[in-house]
Amino acid sequence: MKIITKYFTKQLIAIFIMLLLVLTGLSWMLQVMSMMKFLLNYGIDLTNFVGLTALMIPFIVSIIIPFVAFIAVIFVYNKMIGDNEITVLAASGLSPGQIAKPALSMAIILAILHWILNIWVVPMTQAKFYDTQWELRYGLAHMKIQESAFTQMANDLVVYVDKVSGYDLSQVMLYDKRDPQSEKAIFAEKGKLITTTRGLTIAMTNGALQSRDESLTVGTFESFDMDLNVADKAGESVFKIRRISTLELLQTVTKQTEERHHKLALSEICSRLLGPIMNLILVTLCLVILLRSSLLRRRASMSPIIAVGVMAMTMALFMSVSNMTSSLTDVALVGVMQMVILMGALAFLFKK
Repeated sequence: MKIITKYFTKQLIAIFIMLLLVLTGLSWMLQVMSMMKFLLNYGIDLTNFVGLTALMIPFIVSIIIPFVAFIAVIFVYNKMIGDNEITVLAASGLSPGQIAKPALSMAIILAILHWILNIWVVPMTQAKFYDTQWELRYGLAHMKIQESAFTQMANDLVVYVDKVSGYDLSQVMLYDKRDPQSEKAIFAEKGKLITTTRGLTIAMTNGALQSRDESLTVGTFESFDMDLNVADKAGESVFKIRRISTLELLQTVTKQTEERHHKLALSEICSRLLGPIMNLILVTLCLVILLRSSLLRRRASMSPIIAVGVMAMTMALFMSVSNMTSSLTDVALVGVMQMVILMGALAFLFKK
């Protein structure tokens, strides 16, 4: 039995790793292509860009793990059924439950790894992804101001600097026409680029300001701060659910928050806490369909197609119910539903 278990396990792991690498690589390349505009528009160097997109890999893996596990099991066991290896093992006295144990063991391990990804790794890397993206887009990292030259910081925002020393600027001239109703021209002896919670800002000292709206206004100042790209950051305040830690997410659903944010938080909790159980459910359902159809000596040629259809319906049901949750009680009910399906499938699989 140990030799058979080792034989099954070796094939399952090999296929699973190969599929995981291929599908993760393809998904990552799609992510790279979708962010190529970000690379070109903001002048980010290639190393930072690759590092940024690599932060999406844990999230991609957390999404595809159940599907990869299902495909690996259906590939290995269907091949062995086709080669009559399962029939020989059954004839030697092994039950469907014993034959299924290597795949079930792999599913349990994957579920544990999936929980670790969902609860800790993905929120941490997603928070790093959004912070890095914001810094590269709006922070000091991408800002390059040339000496004695006009630099367009944003649409209708031009800066001229006589001397640049790091983020310290001398003899600054700034022309701001982002608001057509209020054009501004600012002159200052010194300036400094700083990053605030609102974005990139130039803090200027000892200068003069000229503003033209309905009337012309001229004045001087000792200090004056100018936000450079507030308008560009309108989308950055969007509720980024994946970057929130699991503990904060649980606290969010117990507080009075916007209805849209509340439902997003509940759906995310379902995905993080109950999603890994789908590894066990999909693998078990696949084994039930393949092994029982084979060992009952029925035509098994349609078994893989039936298994894929059941997998698609099960995942669609889980995602639909997850999106319909309106309280933590509903989340618990989804978990109970999953356990009922899993226990029923296991009982049928181990039935003699």
